[in-house]
Amino acid sequence: DGEVHINELKNGNTEMFWNPTSEVRRQRLKRHIVLFEEQMDFESERLWQHVTSAINKGDQHKATQEKFVLEEEQRNAARERRESGTEWKPLLFQHDAGTNEWRYKYEDLRPWDPLNDIAQFEKDGILQTMERHLSTRMSNHKATCINNQITRHKRSAKDCRRRKTSDQPSNHSQNTESSCSTPESVQELSDDDGKYLGFESLCAQCGKEMNHLKEIHSAVLSLQKAQQDIHR
Repeated sequence: DGEVHINELKNGNTEMFWNPTSEVRRQRLKRHIVLFEEQMDFESERLWQHVTSAINKGDQHKATQEKFVLEEEQRNAARERRESGTEWKPLLFQHDAGTNEWRYKYEDLRPWDPLNDIAQFEKDGILQTMERHLSTRMSNHKATCINNQITRHKRSAKDCRRRKTSDQPSNHSQNTESSCSTPESVQELSDDDGKYLGFESLCAQCGKEMNHLKEIHSAVLSLQKAQQDIHR
């Protein structure tokens, strides 16, 4: 999102190679990183900090030396595992025998949904997506709970009607019929109707997942506010 120039050392001329428009600058993806002091020893920014520092200072010789030190340590560690027969088990990647490539275990290849997806975040090395609404899995679970309860109410209504038809017509049977509280058309229940029929609390799992999503949403908003304060 910045200007890139080509410097010709022979004649000292400078040529503009890339100058992004304001539209390109606005479309830049927001970058969220873990604070350096909170990173573990083998995370890239901490692991390569001396190489990066040398590159930023323009010291290519120092950068090459630091890079060699890191790679030599990795070769020695691999040699020790090979000699001791220790199998290397990656935490976040798995080998695809078909393509002979390493793939991220928790990759999410679905398209980004701007109406539902709020932000992506990393927790314990796992990339996750904060969603605005309930996840598909939770929605399906909620629908199953509703359908099960509707089925039970239908069954109750059927038993109620069977009892009514078996009774002799009398004032007592008429009172019984009018007191039957189960509606005939249960299929067209709205959310408010569900509350009156006892659907307000679907199940413990739905409530737990809803509360968990609310906590994550609140945490993301707090992080975004903190990041805005830092930028200011």
